Amino acid sequence: MARQAASLPPAVRPAGLTELRHGENFTVAAAWIPRRERRLLLAVYAYSRFVDEVGDGGRPDALELLDAIEDDVHAGPGGPARVPQLRPVLAELAGGGLPEAPLLDLIEANRRDQRVHRYDTFEDLIGYCRLSADPVGRLVLAAMGTSNAVTRPLSDAVCSALQVVEHLQDVREDAQRGRIYLPAVDLEAEGVSETELLDAPRAGRGLRRVIALQAARARSMLVAGSPLVGMMRGWRRPAVAGYVAGGLAAISALAAADYDVLGARPRPGKAARAAVTARLAVRGRDR
Repeated sequence: MARQAASLPPAVRPAGLTELRHGENFTVAAAWIPRRERRLLLAVYAYSRFVDEVGDGGRPDALELLDAIEDDVHAGPGGPARVPQLRPVLAELAGGGLPEAPLLDLIEANRRDQRVHRYDTFEDLIGYCRLSADPVGRLVLAAMGTSNAVTRPLSDAVCSALQVVEHLQDVREDAQRGRIYLPAVDLEAEGVSETELLDAPRAGRGLRRVIALQAARARSMLVAGSPLVGMMRGWRRPAVAGYVAGGLAAISALAAADYDVLGARPRPGKAARAAVTARLAVRGRDR
């Protein structure tokens, strides 16, 4: 028996191909990118944001809905749609020849979010990022026509780092959803309790040290992945430089806030991101 279409309330609609969420550390698809590639990049963003919103929205039927999305990915744009609102985005991705495996990895990451709410070590967290972040980079490389055995590992390093930085910015928000993406061993070593993540008006010294440690790890990963910028040609170079720069600028914003992620959400300004993007685009990597 064929499974029925999933029910989607208005609050969980996939973003359109030109609709972007505010607050990202980098520009998803700048207006100067060629039209075809820009549409593909926006489709990657729309799909990944939609899957994340299903996984993060606290829906009791999140696993069922993720199954429905997976069915639609397998079925392709011409098959039966269990999530009809997602069909235009899937059609755009399929029309651009983007691979299916990263789309499925993003679904699996959000399944994991339904059952795994803590990570013991930084290595465990990076294992999660391989499903939740690295697939986005691989889709972006495919959309740019630059996916190969050399570029993919560099992209993975950049994307995992960007995911770690986003978790550092969202410590309170994640804790309110019952999830902690700071390594448990580091929190325990500094005597940081989960209550502090939820209730403290400002981060204590121990928590700041934990945040600083993760930020340093993320920066090392961004530096390791930054040679990807120098491998890009034409419009791709400043675009990829912008992704790396967004992470570096966000880490600088964390440092400027003395790693207090509870008093406010440290964000990099546009001018800071632009300056780092320009430097990377010229040099082709970070030092």
